[in-house]
Amino acid sequence: MLAPHDVSFDGRGQPEPGRFAVRNFFASGARILYLWGVSHRLALSVSVITLNEEENLSRCLASARELAQEIVVIDSGSADGTRAVAEKFGAHFETHAWQGHVAQKNLALQRCTQPWVLCLDADEALSPELAAALRERFAAGQPTEDGFYVNRFNFYLGAWIRHAWYPEWRLRLVRRERARWGGLDPHDKLEVDGSTARLPGNLLHYPFDSVRDHLESELKYARIMADSYARAGRDCRWYHVLCSPGLAFFKSLVLKGGWRDGWRGWIIAGSKFLNTFAKYALLLERLRLAGDRRDGP
Repeated sequence: MLAPHDVSFDGRGQPEPGRFAVRNFFASGARILYLWGVSHRLALSVSVITLNEEENLSRCLASARELAQEIVVIDSGSADGTRAVAEKFGAHFETHAWQGHVAQKNLALQRCTQPWVLCLDADEALSPELAAALRERFAAGQPTEDGFYVNRFNFYLGAWIRHAWYPEWRLRLVRRERARWGGLDPHDKLEVDGSTARLPGNLLHYPFDSVRDHLESELKYARIMADSYARAGRDCRWYHVLCSPGLAFFKSLVLKGGWRDGWRGWIIAGSKFLNTFAKYALLLERLRLAGDRRDGP
């Protein structure tokens, strides 16, 4: 069986050069190299959405390029070198105004042409074990299942998080014609109509560069989620603001065993508290202000 890929990762989670590395190639030359190896790849598209992901995208695409017949990148207006990175890997690259997490990922899914789609975030990468497992499932032809879950493994502040964020099974490999993205922004959820199974190996995730980046992201996600709840007509009571943050903290730190991740686990649990509190506080504010306007003169 062919090796899944020749890309390895250093201690910072960055790709080290290997047999199929594409550093210092012009985009056109790299695309020729990509197409040259397509005949050895699976009936598979890789879909990614991006915004200023120059630093992450190379690692992501390097981990999957030997598996996929096609790479589709839907960008929402990057100002860095994201497009150049995508083109180095032979990707089909389009720019579309941001429509929200769910709509943008559905657009990327619709642009794919292969029977199967591997949906990745730009800050994710396949481990060699996961890539090998995926290739093995296609060795005798297309799988009989309609979707596969993969276990996401998070790298945070210099260490792998083995409890607070693990295991974290995500549906990511789907039969294209039976799949769609659902959920509420920013918590999109891939859905498939049919049977599913799990793949061994890990999907490596590099979500935040620093504590500041983490907390700012949690507040941004809380605002987006509050807006999604409001549009969906969800109510909010005082006890959501009072009780839900503590329950989120307890689940992360105790039930998930986050305390075993040391000080990183405490920060993760604290970020869960912050996100949950901000989400419901913002929703409560929005609903009450809307009610005051209706009751006003």
